[in-house]
Amino acid sequence: MEQLDIHKLDIHEVLKRLPHRYPFLLVDRIIELVPDQSLVGLKNVSINEPFFQGHFPQRPVMPGVLIVESLAQACGVLVFVSRHAQPDAVSLYYLAGIDNARFKRVVEPGDQLHLHVKLLKERQDVWKFEATATVNGDLACSVELTTVKKELPRD
Repeated sequence: MEQLDIHKLDIHEVLKRLPHRYPFLLVDRIIELVPDQSLVGLKNVSINEPFFQGHFPQRPVMPGVLIVESLAQACGVLVFVSRHAQPDAVSLYYLAGIDNARFKRVVEPGDQLHLHVKLLKERQDVWKFEATATVNGDLACSVELTTVKKELPRD
């Protein structure tokens, strides 16, 4: 397998491959990528994230569901790159399953999440991934994710 040039997967390339935008874009960069196999992405966790205003004001902590969402978005980048595709107006990729989610470390402002995703299997428009998020090499979250492509209803 040919490895994609990782120098071109900055935020501008991520934006081409995900439909998400601020404040819900949770992948900043892709640092490793092997199409149809695996990806490592980065999420820089800043005190300026809007969710920190309420979670929690006395001790800001990144919500676990948003760590999982970061991993799901990284899975989306892997699918789009592997299919040589970009988001379009006729279909969306949905998160269809979250299995065996475990949280092992608090993620705080100033942390950098390394998002590791590995494609386990693909069947038609359904993909299953093994995913982990780490901070400084320490496991923050592990989860199995399933995504599905669905056509949007026509007007």
